[in-house]
Amino acid sequence: MQKEEMLARLIEQAEGDGAELVTLRAIVEEATDSGAERVLDRLGLADPTAQDDIDQLRELLRAWRDAKASAWKAAVTWIVRAFFALLLIGIAVRLGLGDLVT
Repeated sequence: MQKEEMLARLIEQAEGDGAELVTLRAIVEEATDSGAERVLDRLGLADPTAQDDIDQLRELLRAWRDAKASAWKAAVTWIVRAFFALLLIGIAVRLGLGDLVT
């Protein structure tokens, strides 16, 4: 029995029985399952390989985040090194040690 048929039968039963709580809960459950299946189908995630696709996307996103974090860390490291190098050069010039190099 398809989900739509099950939902239609539950609605008919609810109308006939005076809509008991159990029937209403079953209607809600079937409606949400049916809606979720429709959404997954529209997104192209209803096929059996969808879980593998999502796992690969998560892995790719994790790798991107790791690469981005490493790039920022390397950039900050180089900026700090350049700052200290300029600071040392400034100190050397201030102390008159520039003549020793030439």
